[in-house]
Amino acid sequence: MKKIEAYLRHEAFEPIRLELLSLGFPSLTISEVKGSGRQKGITERYRGAELTNYLRPKIKLECVVADRDVQTIVDTVLKHGRTGQVGDGKVFVSPVDEAYRVRTGEAGEEILQAHPDAAATS
Repeated sequence: MKKIEAYLRHEAFEPIRLELLSLGFPSLTISEVKGSGRQKGITERYRGAELTNYLRPKIKLECVVADRDVQTIVDTVLKHGRTGQVGDGKVFVSPVDEAYRVRTGEAGEEILQAHPDAAATS
């Protein structure tokens, strides 16, 4: 199993969510986050003073999928998240050693809510 974390522009989220849902991946965790990177800060004037905000708002998308489904998820995120401009975001893929469903105690890939043949359909 792998955990995919993607930091994206807000406008990229809805097309990604819709395509992942259509591909059989309904389980996502979304957080609104702020961060800094190569993208420059925004300078604004407030009451006569210039203020620069270097922390830009992003969406953090997280999901845990079977190893065979990683490329499908990453390809979908890249397809809809890429504008070619600085600030498009990053995608990280990390191993997940164990996973458990709290309600039943089930463990392993069986707890993932992806459609069984999701990667085969893309």
